[in-house]
Amino acid sequence: MKNDREGQAAVISNADCSKIRTKIRSRKYKLLFDLAWYTGERWGALVQLRVTDVYSEDGSPREYINFRARTRKAKPNSKRKAQDPAAKRKNRQVPVHPVLKEILLAYKPESDSLYLFPAREGDKPISLRWADAILRAAVEKAGLSAKGISTHSTRRSFITNLANKGINLAMIKKITGHSDLKVLSAYIEVSEDDMKNAIATL
Repeated sequence: MKNDREGQAAVISNADCSKIRTKIRSRKYKLLFDLAWYTGERWGALVQLRVTDVYSEDGSPREYINFRARTRKAKPNSKRKAQDPAAKRKNRQVPVHPVLKEILLAYKPESDSLYLFPAREGDKPISLRWADAILRAAVEKAGLSAKGISTHSTRRSFITNLANKGINLAMIKKITGHSDLKVLSAYIEVSEDDMKNAIATL
């Protein structure tokens, strides 16, 4: 568990997800949380989403959300990357979950901004620090501060939920954009009950 920013971010249960969401007042930031929950993308890329990454020209939600390569985290430990910066990152396209589609249909982006989550200035997105502060405030209001929840919790929850539904690691790796199964495996929370149930299948 993550305490004082040390250790792994906590996995959020569906019940705690609902509690946190209700404590986020702004529709804009509720959408940010929903996108994190239903795409499993890192918040650093989420805050940089452009309206056109999520919505078509006619204002309807796209079938896939596009996370542009330059907004995504670079893969670690590759000699090739030092020579070729473009090799560090890849675009990630995530199919829109039916619940998320309904949320997107009901939301109207700010018409004068390039970004889905514009800062007050409007010509740039909100910062990751600002998004982090919004989440932490909602977690505190929900009475969940002791659980070690951070912006990375939604990514860990997304991956753990897929694993718990029986989705194989190769498919999860393709969905999340991970390059390494070992790294991906570290995201998946395994409880004592999970271990007992696994042994019981023998």
